[in-house]
Amino acid sequence: MAEKANHKSSVEYASHPVARWALLPIALFTIARSLIHIFAPDGGAQSIATIPLDAFTPNGAAAVVHLFALWGLSQLIIGIIYLAVIWRFPRLLPLMYLLLILEYSSRLLLTFIKPFETAGRAPGAIGNYILLPLSIAIFLLSLKKKRAAL
Repeated sequence: MAEKANHKSSVEYASHPVARWALLPIALFTIARSLIHIFAPDGGAQSIATIPLDAFTPNGAAAVVHLFALWGLSQLIIGIIYLAVIWRFPRLLPLMYLLLILEYSSRLLLTFIKPFETAGRAPGAIGNYILLPLSIAIFLLSLKKKRAAL
């Protein structure tokens, strides 16, 4: 009986449903992006991020592709965690949005601290400017409690 009570309390979520379901497209996009970084021949470094791998030595290009695959692995792990939080641990939603805020604000900060030249503008660079304010707004929404029915 105690197990059922614990299971129910871990699944219940008393906040705005948008906060829960807005994480789903983020999770799916994160997983899709991770698979590209892991399985694309260039890890998406040149074909998507416009990093000129052909200007690198073969070992240098291989190192960048390897780093992209490692990044993809970490994205896959966090994407799976997002899905687990959506379906099994929704009380952790505010934490997931805090992690998103930390990740995307850090990406923007690192763009200025450690800039590098690419052949074009990567789609992820634009996404950083969109996902940061969106994550902040949904984080605040995730803290809002549902109103009890009268």
